[in-house]
Amino acid sequence: MSLQSPPAATAAADLPPCPGSGLPPGAELKEGSAAPPSAEEGGEDEGEEEEEGEKEKEREKLPPIPSASSAAAGGLERGAKNQFSTFSNFITTINQKKEGIGNRNSPTQLVIPNIKNVRDLPPICLDVRQKQRISIDTLPQELKAPIPPEPSLPIRTKTVKDFQDDVEKAKSSGDWKAVHDFYSTTFDSFLEINAAFKKDTNSPFNTIEDSGINAKFVNVVYDALLNTPQDVQKSVLKGIINGLLQEWKGPRTKDDLRAYCILLQNPQFSNTSTYVIYAHLLRQIAALTEADHHFLVHWSKKISQRRFKQLVDRLLQFISLRLFPAKPEEFPPMVKCTWWIPSATKVLALFNAANSLISPPIISYMDFYNSTLDHIDLMEEYHNWQCYGNSHRFSFCQYPFIISIAAKKVIIQRDSEQQMISIARQSLVDKVSRRQKPDMNMLFLNVKVRRTHLVSDSLDELARKRADLKKKLKVTFVGEAGLDMGGLTKEWFLLLIRQIFHPDYGMFTYHKDSHCHWFSSFKCDNYSEFRLVGALMGLAVYNSITLDIRFPPCCYKKLLSPPIVPCDHNTLVGICDVTLDDLFQIMPELAHGLSELLSYEGNVEEDFYSTFQVFQEEFGVIKSYNLKPNGDKIPVTNQNRKEYVQLYVDFLLNKSIYKQFAAFYYGFHSVCASYALLLLRPEEVEILVCGSPELDMSALQRSTQYEGYQKTDLTIRYFWDVVLAFSLDLQKKLLHFATGSDRVPVGGMADLNFKISKSETSTNWLPVAHTCFNQLCLPPYKNKKELKQKLIIGISNAEGFGLE
Repeated sequence: MSLQSPPAATAAADLPPCPGSGLPPGAELKEGSAAPPSAEEGGEDEGEEEEEGEKEKEREKLPPIPSASSAAAGGLERGAKNQFSTFSNFITTINQKKEGIGNRNSPTQLVIPNIKNVRDLPPICLDVRQKQRISIDTLPQELKAPIPPEPSLPIRTKTVKDFQDDVEKAKSSGDWKAVHDFYSTTFDSFLEINAAFKKDTNSPFNTIEDSGINAKFVNVVYDALLNTPQDVQKSVLKGIINGLLQEWKGPRTKDDLRAYCILLQNPQFSNTSTYVIYAHLLRQIAALTEADHHFLVHWSKKISQRRFKQLVDRLLQFISLRLFPAKPEEFPPMVKCTWWIPSATKVLALFNAANSLISPPIISYMDFYNSTLDHIDLMEEYHNWQCYGNSHRFSFCQYPFIISIAAKKVIIQRDSEQQMISIARQSLVDKVSRRQKPDMNMLFLNVKVRRTHLVSDSLDELARKRADLKKKLKVTFVGEAGLDMGGLTKEWFLLLIRQIFHPDYGMFTYHKDSHCHWFSSFKCDNYSEFRLVGALMGLAVYNSITLDIRFPPCCYKKLLSPPIVPCDHNTLVGICDVTLDDLFQIMPELAHGLSELLSYEGNVEEDFYSTFQVFQEEFGVIKSYNLKPNGDKIPVTNQNRKEYVQLYVDFLLNKSIYKQFAAFYYGFHSVCASYALLLLRPEEVEILVCGSPELDMSALQRSTQYEGYQKTDLTIRYFWDVVLAFSLDLQKKLLHFATGSDRVPVGGMADLNFKISKSETSTNWLPVAHTCFNQLCLPPYKNKKELKQKLIIGISNAEGFGLE
């Protein structure tokens, strides 16, 4: 099971080595993980184990919870590779846990011990490329590995109602002894945790589908915990330490995994004073075997959405505060606890994997973003990841689900800038070496086109200057004066996309039901124009241009299949696993019909009389295609209809458009050939190309620039009063009218550089937009009603570009 991002996040594939490709022999790109591009797996592991063995002997003891001996927690610092130190020096302290705790009725300040002197522990094994990894999708429902015998559990009969009654009595009487005894006993050990919260202590619950945890009881106990006196809360933390101190002999039992699952949900770990204990809990969970992680992933997907989100937020907060602590003195020095962040990130990866198993997911993939990472040295993280095999250092790029789309854009842009600079420098060196006069134009990708031959000229220019595609783009329209300061480049993109995607052009089919374009399956002799569209998308990403393109999510999934172009050109590209859900996003009516076929209760063969053969119209001619060999002779029946639907969907989204999409794929990657693509989910590629659909007009108001107006002018105040009161549909129309797209760049509204200029025309005129410059020209209307009327007419009756 991969601990990294889900398959949707980085659809990597094993790629063959190729001279010049940057992928050394043996480098693997595992599905569901962002494996680094270079690695040498040799004797590093053995050396690391020896180093860990030496560190094991030097570990200091974890400071105790108050009332416990100061020698209480050294055993928490176990190695990540099943190397465990002896715990004989803690026996005395553990035996003291039965001692009575005074002052139960008076809540006291929770005092967590001094943690500044905790010694460093050996780093968790961070090798995301380890051999023979088990995919969570391919493991059987019940693992066949020998299951250790479960120790007999104590008999605990307290129910949810009994516990709630005890809490109510304690609140009214002030006597918390019964509640204190319950908490101190329940969290005293992993066995006691199972005795209290296991649904049936006599059942093993060894399947991935049922954890056997009484979730309702766990939730009630934790919801009440933070409202109990502090000595009760201290007893819970002390019990957790005792449980973590246990010396493990052999593999974990399912009861142990249940205890870990329950302890992770403890709300006390939101308090920074408990972070040392939390860190050791995370470390032990991160160091579990692949099979154990498999169980935890499947059990975690059963947690309610609200509590699942709380767990994720708690882990993200832990990582953020370790990176940028509000009070550095609260934590050990970073050099002494380098394993904290890797441990938390690995556990977070388990929740990310669980989230990806549910459709729709429990929470949005964006809820795993940690915006704190936007403020660290991202390029150092990226380079560490690239050199991972040699440096053996942790990098957040190994877990791309935690990196925000804004941070990924920065990585991609800086990576592209470095490639642009490198190529431009090489061009300059080549020119000088030939004793030719350097020309500044050689530092740019200069595209010269005629407006009357826009597509053909663009195709010729990009094909002829293929080696310069990573340089900064500058566009010139033949016969027109002016320098490209960004406006001409955007105009070129807008005009070209507008022409290529026109239905009369025949390259793409617009589906009104889904409001998206899809590749035409018509066969032709030359697919170079599809390559041009792919190159345009790549240039848009590299030059920070938002395109008004409406492709379904499936397109971006195919675009990352694989994310790195194979060296062997015979390898299929743009082929991915597609489902009926993907077809729903493009052809909902057809997908609904196939769905009805799957649920039909009658005799499919007799009532539908279909075979494994489909028909398509191409230029007025009906052509037939077999979905499998001799498909025209194989009837569709109740038994094979699932196969028929899957083959039909695969034919429509993969096979029938393979040549078109392959050209599109190679065009995109001819510009965006970067290992940074391994960090992206398909949804994130779409946002980079087309922008985000989430509008925030208040943010646009704050970042708008004015020319001829002041933001306090009456016309401007009328304008924003009207716009902020618009429906979402009208707001999108306004944005499309002024910028050529109804989507927002990755950096937010501020990246639009939106400008409102004063138009010295009659107030009888409608507003005018210069989409190339994201500029709205607004006459000084006399009142709000007139402004609203003219603005709605203008944005509702325009085709976007060219309204001047």
